[in-house]
Amino acid sequence: MASLKNLKTEFLEYVEIEKGRSLKTVENYDRYLSKFLNFQKNDDPKKITDSSVKEFRLWLNRQPAGDKGGTLSKKTQNYYLIALRAFLKYLARQEIESLPAERIELAKVAERSLDLISHEELYRLLASPGGKALKDLRDRAILELLFSTGLRVSELCSLTSDINLKSDELSVRGKGGKVRVVFVSEDAKSAVKTYLSARKDMSEALFVQIESEIGKKTDRKKTVNKISSPLTRRSIERIVKAHAIKAGISKKVTPHVMRHMFATDLLSAGADLRSVQVILGHANIGTTQIYTHVTDKHLRDIHKRFHNKK
Repeated sequence: MASLKNLKTEFLEYVEIEKGRSLKTVENYDRYLSKFLNFQKNDDPKKITDSSVKEFRLWLNRQPAGDKGGTLSKKTQNYYLIALRAFLKYLARQEIESLPAERIELAKVAERSLDLISHEELYRLLASPGGKALKDLRDRAILELLFSTGLRVSELCSLTSDINLKSDELSVRGKGGKVRVVFVSEDAKSAVKTYLSARKDMSEALFVQIESEIGKKTDRKKTVNKISSPLTRRSIERIVKAHAIKAGISKKVTPHVMRHMFATDLLSAGADLRSVQVILGHANIGTTQIYTHVTDKHLRDIHKRFHNKK
């Protein structure tokens, strides 16, 4: 019988090739499963039992959370359990005897809270890159596109410069390689068109790094915009953060906060939950439901109509 170590390798290859998961997801699964297998201290699938999983969960629950102090959060612990369940499902599919995946229950976590900014803060953020330099044009296009489409930052990074701006929609490949359609506002299309028309490079990426450098001295100094590599996820996070600070927003603002604002904006205007789920690319509608408690206009109207009436 194959060892757990070899089975883990086969599982990771399956996740990458057959399931089409990103390399980052595969790396995470590898890390989580390696922790469990090192703790398990045996190489036999049959010896993964309720008891061994329980001992692992107790060990996880007592692990320090790093520099922040305390122990691992329930949410982080669940990442290990989700990876283990996926591995056990794979073993069952290969008809390898082991613990049934359904025997593992996830830890209960507190209801997720949303990081939101006010509409006034949002408009200040969108207006922050107000200059005519290529960097400002790029940053404005990034912010407008994030709010217009609700794209994940990884999806934004994957866009190319041959984006079709004649249409109000575009197709993106999201988590798990699933393709969905998102819709682009007139403001976002205008910002992207202006940015692209100012680009002088031949890069395939839509959003690229811009380095300002001083040219050789002639009769006067001149600044040349040098186009370099595509923006990374971290680069876009820094751009959003910098403009939030410039706009005087004290809260932490990330590309994912823009995605939250997009979703709450749709639901507040009366969009149905199922449609928003599809637009966001959520596999489970339960993920989309985190927005409902801050956007339920009906309940708000009921409160205003009936509360404290004398």
